[in-house]
Amino acid sequence: MYDLVEIFESLQGEGRNTGRPCVFVRFAGCNLKCPWCDTDVKKRFSASLDEIVKEVRGFKAKSVILTGGEPTLVKEMPELVAALKKAGCWIGVETNGTIAADWLGFVDYVACSPKVEFADLYCGDRNVATPLKSADEVRVVASSEKAVEFCKRIRGRIAATDYYVSPCDRGGKIDFATAKAVLSQLDGWSLSVQLHKLLGFR
Repeated sequence: MYDLVEIFESLQGEGRNTGRPCVFVRFAGCNLKCPWCDTDVKKRFSASLDEIVKEVRGFKAKSVILTGGEPTLVKEMPELVAALKKAGCWIGVETNGTIAADWLGFVDYVACSPKVEFADLYCGDRNVATPLKSADEVRVVASSEKAVEFCKRIRGRIAATDYYVSPCDRGGKIDFATAKAVLSQLDGWSLSVQLHKLLGFR
């Protein structure tokens, strides 16, 4: 059984796949507690592998985003990935990058969002976890101007095609100013906004 928060269909709101119709499967639980986190990660229900696949196939979108919380904490994820692949789904994963789960090599897209507040997990001499070394895109939330040095270090630690800085959302107030200040000091990074918040869709 899988512990879940919700399963719903919408558009991807950030990163390279912005605007892509997707089914979001949000898993409960996270190994980090970011002070600005705006996502409810408490378990709302449990579902079997077959129940999740049936629910996903009931939507029109054929792209699936496994998100959280933190999906790499889910031990039974390899079985779900295999079942979704068998059902013909394109699979993307949103992860904080602290755990380099083997099954990530079998999905179509990995969006990694390392957190400034837990820099030692990614860049420390003695990492608590085995952090991700590569992804399709990296998105760093500019929660402070400390993100500048963090982004520079992350670029040397996580290989990716695209690197993004995202404005921090604190209680509905989106801090574009800090994101702009951080971007002005980085080369090869772009802005990624949470379009779903700006346009008012889920």
